[in-house]
Amino acid sequence: MELEYHIVDVFTDQPLAGNPLAVVFNDGSLTTEKMQSIAREFNLSETTFVERRSPELEAAEGIRVRIFTTQEELNFAGHPTLGTASVLKFTAPETLRDGIITLAENVGPIPVQFTSGTLYGEMTQRDPDFGHQFASPDEQHTIAKLTGLNISDFHPALAPRIVSTGTAFAIVPLRSASSLTRVHVDHDAALSWLRERGARWFYLLAPTGSAQPAWRARMQFYGGEDPATGSAAGCAISHLVNGGLVESDAQVHLQQGVEISRPSEIFLRAVKLNGKITQVRVAGSTTTVAKGRLFL
Repeated sequence: MELEYHIVDVFTDQPLAGNPLAVVFNDGSLTTEKMQSIAREFNLSETTFVERRSPELEAAEGIRVRIFTTQEELNFAGHPTLGTASVLKFTAPETLRDGIITLAENVGPIPVQFTSGTLYGEMTQRDPDFGHQFASPDEQHTIAKLTGLNISDFHPALAPRIVSTGTAFAIVPLRSASSLTRVHVDHDAALSWLRERGARWFYLLAPTGSAQPAWRARMQFYGGEDPATGSAAGCAISHLVNGGLVESDAQVHLQQGVEISRPSEIFLRAVKLNGKITQVRVAGSTTTVAKGRLFL
C-alpha cells in the first residue's frame, strides 16, 4: 500500500515555524489502529487522515477527516483543521466552494473560509459550551500549583474556566505575559485533576500590553509543549469576550510557541449576541514543508 502525505506548518507563513502537521490521504483501507500507528510514526502534535467520498456526499457533509495525536484520536483540533483544509485547497481545488472548504470531523462540519489566492484561512468553530468557573481561592491555589504559578499571576478580572468548542480546555487568563515564562504544568497530576472536572488541558494566556488587542499563550501536554493550539484559542476568545476582556467581534492577535522557538500567529474573533457567544473564528496561514508517500 502506498499513501500520499503532506507536511505543512500551520499558523505561520514561514517554513519551520508554527505548528507542524502531517496530512495523509487515506484510500479507505486504514483501520483506526493503523492510523494511530502512523501518527506515532510522524510523532507530531497531530496527524490527520483525509478520506475522499462521492462529490454528492462531500457537497452535503464535507470532506471526511480524522485527527490523531501520538496518543489518541481527537474529535476536534484547530491547527489540524486549518492545515488539512489548506492542503485540500492546493491539492484538490474542486473541494473549494465559494471560498470555503468544509471538513466533516468527528465533532461535525467545520467550515474554513480562505482569502482568495492565499493559504490564509479562517475556521468557524462550534458555539462554545461553558463549564465550571474556578472562582474559589482553593481551586485557584490548586491550578497555580499544577501550572507552576502563583494565584497573584491570575488575571484579576476573569477567573479560569472550562470552555469547549469541540475539545474542553481549562482557560487560564493571566495578568501579565511575563508570567508565561514560569509556566511548568505537572502533566500527570493536571490530567487527572482536569478530567475529573470535564476538561483535558490547561491553556494559559496573557495580554501583551500593546495598543492593538494582542495576547500570548502556552499549552503544555503529554510532557511537551504545543506550538499552536487552535481549538484552545477558540475556547480562549470565547471566554475573553464572554467575560468582557475583549470586545465582541474585535480581532485579537495571539502568539504561541515563542518559548519553544516555533512562533505561531493566530487571529481570533467571537461575537456576543443576546448574552451568548457565537461566530467563534480562528484564523492563520499555512505553508507547505514536505510531501511524499508512505509504504505500508
